[in-house]
Amino acid sequence: MEKPAERFTLAHGSGGEFTNQLLETEVFSILGNEYLRKKHDGAVFELSGRLAFTTDSYVVSPLFFPGGNIGDLAVNGTVNDLAMCGAKARYLSLSFILEEGFSKEEFHVILLAIRKAADAAGVLVVTGDTKVVERGKGDKIFINTSGVGQVHHQAFIDAENIRAGDRILISGPLASHGMAIMSVREGLEFESQIQSDTASVHAEVLALLDAFGADIHFLRDPTRGGVATVLNEIARQTNLGMALEEHQIPLHEQVQSACEMLGLDPLYVANEGIFMAWVKGEVSEQVLQKLQAILPSEQQAALIGTVVTEHPGQVVMLTGIGGRRVVAMPSGEQLPRIC
Repeated sequence: MEKPAERFTLAHGSGGEFTNQLLETEVFSILGNEYLRKKHDGAVFELSGRLAFTTDSYVVSPLFFPGGNIGDLAVNGTVNDLAMCGAKARYLSLSFILEEGFSKEEFHVILLAIRKAADAAGVLVVTGDTKVVERGKGDKIFINTSGVGQVHHQAFIDAENIRAGDRILISGPLASHGMAIMSVREGLEFESQIQSDTASVHAEVLALLDAFGADIHFLRDPTRGGVATVLNEIARQTNLGMALEEHQIPLHEQVQSACEMLGLDPLYVANEGIFMAWVKGEVSEQVLQKLQAILPSEQQAALIGTVVTEHPGQVVMLTGIGGRRVVAMPSGEQLPRIC
């Protein structure tokens, strides 16, 4: 007879022997390092130079999706937020809110994904916390992270640096993460499964900063709200126009088909493994060539637009048939629980 899955209970989550056992056999065993093994309420470390700090929470549903799960998503998302500051992530905090009844086996798989993503990014989890809430008061597991990183010596990332004539670069195809989530939710089937693009992008960003320094004016990762939201936010912040070229925007065929089936615009769909860069126009082609040389060919990095003085505060797209349309800020969140 198959042994029933062990699950978290409020008695377990209240402290004592079970909590200690959980930390020893799961968290410390899988994520352990010289800082975490001290079992203190915080971590003490040394960093020099300019620092970047970020925090985020992850509530994605479903927890497991093609290409990843909530664990590697949490690490990659935090590492990437620091990368958008021009920083290399060094240390993370990691806190779990577990719902009573959540499977310990699934928690184990999530921890393994966290360790794999952290190792790939070269970052250490140095402190954290675990709480259990009543059944029905959560949704299996929520994860909160904070991250600290060292800013690259040539990074001067600020929206105030953006100028008319800057080119807008994107590091890969749009909407893969959001449509991987939606394909599971909606039970969509394609010839090949849509995979989330969840991955850390710090290595590519740091390589561009090594080569081009202050010519990289600004960086953002188009997560919730997608590319359209980021562009509108930057257009409003700078009071400049963003002119897009539809035929230059990379998009996997399967992702485009899924968007069409669900009536979604890929410009508004979440991404988790690509970034956008506003770069000095004179060096934009060299920046693109550098990025293409670093990335695998299927990433399809591209220059998708230009910063202009026309239509300040707006994003306007030149369509594939030669027309123009305004890409507006979304009125609400198009896809909930996506990260």
